[in-house]
Amino acid sequence: MLRVRRWIRFLRRTAAYGDRGRGGGLDGAPARLSALRAYAAGIGTTLDEATTCGELTRAAGLAGGAAAVLRRVGGTLTGYAAIAGDPGALPDARWAAATALDAGPPADGTPQQWTHGGRPALCLPLATGERHYGVLVCGRDAGPFTPAEAELLALLAERAASHIRHARAYERVSRTAGDLQRALQAEPGRPHPNLAVAIRYLPAGRRALVGGDWCEAVRLHFGRTLLVVGDVMGHGLEAAVDMHAYRSSLRSIASADLPPHRVLRQLDDIAAAEADRRPATCLLAHVDPARRRLTVAGAGHLPPALITRDGTTRLLPVPVGPPLGTGFGGYESTTHTLDGDETLVLFTDGLVERRGEDIDSSLGRLAGLRFAPGATVESVLDTIVTRLDARHAEDDVAVLAARVRPRRGTVAATDP
Repeated sequence: MLRVRRWIRFLRRTAAYGDRGRGGGLDGAPARLSALRAYAAGIGTTLDEATTCGELTRAAGLAGGAAAVLRRVGGTLTGYAAIAGDPGALPDARWAAATALDAGPPADGTPQQWTHGGRPALCLPLATGERHYGVLVCGRDAGPFTPAEAELLALLAERAASHIRHARAYERVSRTAGDLQRALQAEPGRPHPNLAVAIRYLPAGRRALVGGDWCEAVRLHFGRTLLVVGDVMGHGLEAAVDMHAYRSSLRSIASADLPPHRVLRQLDDIAAAEADRRPATCLLAHVDPARRRLTVAGAGHLPPALITRDGTTRLLPVPVGPPLGTGFGGYESTTHTLDGDETLVLFTDGLVERRGEDIDSSLGRLAGLRFAPGATVESVLDTIVTRLDARHAEDDVAVLAARVRPRRGTVAATDP
């Protein structure tokens, strides 16, 4: 209701003052006033506070002179930010901060105008209700701001404050979700010392929150290690929580040292019994360095890649099984030979899949990669991430590389 009354008052003042031209201002300049209204519609296009402040000051700068924001952090105001226009037209930031903190709400609702250094200045609160996020400061070398200009600038500040409130709320949620993601994406278990392992996890997007991609390494008896990569369907907090549930179940089941296909079968039974559990794809790789044996089983997941001793890449065939949580079962294992100078790569679909592209083409791009012989597992992952542009992927990316460490007395590249 207050905002409606402000708009009515602004329109009346625009009509009353519209014929009085003042240099550099809005009155008497319909084109500039129209542009300012257009800018008002462009405030709050994102959930980023700095972007909103920049949109606000650019719009306010059309009144002539300059505009800037004093952000409120805790109980204090910071220095000028998001300056638009000539900074010399702005009053001293310390004076503006003190003035804004000391000034109370105007009796008639009209924004108060000050003079500092012989120039007119407006200090308009960025506030919604009892919450204050800062101050919009406007100054210029021309004549004072008219009541119509001041009223419209106050409305722009009020509009921006509403979006800043949403931006700060989103930032709090993002920070909390990020903390949860780090907790859920805890460091995977340590493999046996006879296996060198490197892992990369790359969330999609600049402000990605949480997801369901994960990697794991479970140490088994007699020098063997179970390597795991999985992807819970969907995104967000719910997917991350289900990912943690799958991961916990896997660690418990794997401790019984079952073949990979039986581990998947038990994971599927547990997930299918929980109605709210999201389905997930998963790939297990049981590595036995002593026997140079690799046993793999998949649940709706993409096959692993093997980088051979000469640096070429090929995909390993894996029997196709349904995703976990469907209750269909029917998983099978297959065994391959894993030499000490070969590198195994497990990954989620975000590494290779691209919108509108056939999955065979996506996998072919990975299979076409070449590596320097003897490259460490860390450098292998760096090469994969770079050449497949994984940091700009449309989905989360989890990728694991593993190589059997050579026994003492053998000559081969080792990882630090």
